[in-house]
Amino acid sequence: MDSTKTNGFKSEYVPGVCNIGPAERRLRRKSGWIGIGVGIGLWAALAFVKAPQAWRLLVFFPASLAASGYLQSAFHFCANFGMRGVFNFGPEVGKTDTVLQAEFRKKDRRKASLILLLSGVIGAIAAAAAFLVKT
Repeated sequence: MDSTKTNGFKSEYVPGVCNIGPAERRLRRKSGWIGIGVGIGLWAALAFVKAPQAWRLLVFFPASLAASGYLQSAFHFCANFGMRGVFNFGPEVGKTDTVLQAEFRKKDRRKASLILLLSGVIGAIAAAAAFLVKT
C-alpha cells in the first residue's frame, strides 16, 4: 500500500478512516455548496412569502446535505461508500473497488454512521435557527 499523505490523510484506502480520493472529495464539497445555496434560498423564500414558521424546519434537509458534503470531504470518507463497502481513489468519480474484509466493512459502516449522525445534528441546529429567527 502507498503511504503517501495528503493533508494529513493517506492517499489510499484505510478502513474507517479514508475511503475517497481528491476527485470524490471535490464532488462532496460541491454538494456542500449546493446544500448551503438551497438552504439559504429556501429560508429566504419562506420568509418572503411569510410562510408559517413551522415550514422553516424544512431547512433541515439542505443543511444536512451541506453538512454531509463538507464532513465527507474533510474526513476523506464517503458515508454512502462506507455503508456499501466500497472505496474510490481513482480520478473517475463513482468508479469503486470493493472492500473484501468484513472487519474493514464494519469500521467503514461505523464511520459512515458518525458522518450521518453529525450531518443530522447540524441540520437540526440549522432548522432550529431558521425556525427561531424572526422575519
